[in-house]
Amino acid sequence: MDAVRLIVTSRRALAGSGDAPQILTEVWQAQALAQAIGSRLAVFGPPRLRGEALGLTELAGRGCGVLDRPDLETADLRAAQLTELGDARQALVYLGGLLGEVGIALVGLACAADDEGTYWQCMEAIDAADESRDRVRDMLRKLAEGDQVIPEREAG
Repeated sequence: MDAVRLIVTSRRALAGSGDAPQILTEVWQAQALAQAIGSRLAVFGPPRLRGEALGLTELAGRGCGVLDRPDLETADLRAAQLTELGDARQALVYLGGLLGEVGIALVGLACAADDEGTYWQCMEAIDAADESRDRVRDMLRKLAEGDQVIPEREAG
């Protein structure tokens, strides 16, 4: 499945999640998807994005690592369903939106946390999502810079 479809599916699932375990599962899924997209961009994406894509892979992996791994079947892992990136710019725009929504969901969860463990888990996951989103923005900037055409001087 292409990246944008998986991201849209993740956004819908996050928006539809109700209790803390569901939210944390969707946050984990989103970070795992960001990790897979970063990895795919590092290998197959535009060369100017490879360093940032590797950084995204590491940051999103940290985002998964601070959360308890949900009990999901391999077929239910959205990251495992990623077969193609499609348009890198579009995938990154959508991924940035998803990571922003992840941060918002985690803030709400942290504010309502009954125990200190959940609170700190959310805080670390917020940090990872924010840093991942920053990396996505950096890649979008690099894509935009590469698209700018420098006009040639007219011979005079």
